Amino acid sequence: MNVQLFVPCFVDQLFPETAFNMVKVLEKLGCTVSYNPNQTCCGQPAFNAGYQDECRSVAAKFLKDFHTADYIVAPSGSCTGFVRNYYGKLFDNSANHNDVKQLKKNMFEFTEFLTQVLKVKDLGATLNGVGTYHDACGALRECGIKEGPRQLLENVKGLQLNEMNDCETCCGFGGTFAVKYEPISIGMGEQKVLNAIDSGADYLISTDLSCLMHLDGYIRKHNHKIKIMHIADVLASGW
Repeated sequence: MNVQLFVPCFVDQLFPETAFNMVKVLEKLGCTVSYNPNQTCCGQPAFNAGYQDECRSVAAKFLKDFHTADYIVAPSGSCTGFVRNYYGKLFDNSANHNDVKQLKKNMFEFTEFLTQVLKVKDLGATLNGVGTYHDACGALRECGIKEGPRQLLENVKGLQLNEMNDCETCCGFGGTFAVKYEPISIGMGEQKVLNAIDSGADYLISTDLSCLMHLDGYIRKHNHKIKIMHIADVLASGW
């Protein structure tokens, strides 16, 4: 199975090891993984900040870079959800309309691709400790991803999965929200981290590094012992 990799901006710049671990997992499952080095951003930051014309320009480049019949897989429910749910509005009644329809069919968040397309639940991963899962807004609300990541984590040898309180509540990042509404964002992040700690977890796991990056800032500032992990890094552990 041929897979095109989309690596979001913050993963590319700050957490490249997660992208490599995603490739590691996909190749283990027999996928032929390709990466287009011309790719940039999906356009979501500009869109959320109110710059729709600038977003459309970036999104048009995305359509060109991923003009393919292959599956497109991303380690981000946020980016995946944006492409699926908002590209149609950006390019409504345009020459790109059919390309957008095809892209929406091809694009999958990483865990969604594993569980729904490849029908995989056990990667043979090992991680000793206790984990808790944060339902990122993009994955949960934009893509409807809920049980898949948990099924994958429950099959990680040595990992005990504990649910935290308010696991579906936003972490407070929200891109520019964290800048424009800093005190609220910090308060939401604090609540999420403390709920994760109260669950007894050693690892705070999610599909989205944007959430995890935000939460890790609070964790580091307050010297908490809990560690963040993207689910791709968990699934690539121990083999």
